[in-house]
Amino acid sequence: MRARNLAVVLGEIHRSGPHTRAALAELTGLTKTTVSSLVADLLEAGVVTERGAVRGGERGRPGVAVSLSGHRVATLGLEINIDYLAACVVDLTRTVRLRRTRPADNRNSDPEHILHLLRDLAKETIAEAEADGLQVIGAALAVPGTVEGETLRSAPHLGWRDVRVGDLVDLPFAIENEANLAALGELWFGARETDFLYVSGEIGIGAGLVVAGSLFRGTFGLAGELGHVVVVPDGPECRCGGRGCLEVYAGQDTLLGELDSVPELVSRLESGDRRARETCERAGHALGVALTSAVHLLDPGMIVLGGVFAPVFPWLEGPVADGLGARLAHMRGAPPALVVSGTGPDAAVLGAAGMIIQRIIAEPAEVLGL
Repeated sequence: MRARNLAVVLGEIHRSGPHTRAALAELTGLTKTTVSSLVADLLEAGVVTERGAVRGGERGRPGVAVSLSGHRVATLGLEINIDYLAACVVDLTRTVRLRRTRPADNRNSDPEHILHLLRDLAKETIAEAEADGLQVIGAALAVPGTVEGETLRSAPHLGWRDVRVGDLVDLPFAIENEANLAALGELWFGARETDFLYVSGEIGIGAGLVVAGSLFRGTFGLAGELGHVVVVPDGPECRCGGRGCLEVYAGQDTLLGELDSVPELVSRLESGDRRARETCERAGHALGVALTSAVHLLDPGMIVLGGVFAPVFPWLEGPVADGLGARLAHMRGAPPALVVSGTGPDAAVLGAAGMIIQRIIAEPAEVLGL
């Protein structure tokens, strides 16, 4: 009962705070004595703080507001991408305290070597956070592949299969698909809308569907493989064995062509380079076709383009929006709003850190040992 009540009080502070203790008692239905005891425990654990006089709706002298604290407890987000490793530390107020990236060529790489590099990056980042007075109490890893428990089952672009990563850090740990975590990162740190389809453009193209503030995973956690929606039935062969998949027409490799980096592509686009603009237009057309199918099936309230699609959004937006409008006008009147990600390339690593924050809020007694 105490564990449940801790979660109720912390959840209310997180959802609608700050509040006085008296206001928390009224909102949660718990007695003032119980709330006072629970708040004292949360203060001791460093997850809330009391400051500032507020009235909170009750009579008498103003009370002191209880709010989430960003001074002690923090979480670690990690990411393995095709061309970099990333780590970030986020406190309970969802403020990013540290962000570290290491360029790396991870295609067809040795899992043991890459995980060793990531383990070192995690240790360095945690040490830096601790030197700043933070206590990192959990970590999550975003990976470009399918996940089961603490095992990365398949990551074709990395060339990995059945790789266990559960001993990466000496902390409570979770692993999740990159597109899923990017969608959650957008939910918690970016658009903050409660219903949207997040499209993650990388070497592959994934998607995460957020419905009423929760991620839709599908029966086996494989929902969102937008990159393998067929846009040209007799098109080129895709790595999945099919033909004409979206990934062939709008993946990062296709967008870059012979260019070395996304910033170089953006520079070409800004200068009016005809070839670069035609490449984006073709990619946008294909993306519009795939998203039309997604809209018919899922009916999202908004579509968020992230990953590599974010920096080239000004050149993709027109072709994608035109394709959606032309195909959806008779069914919907107007297509869903098409917006650029508010988190940019950090969406997945932020989502990883945010997932552990959500666990703290939902199960403070278990996670914090209260």
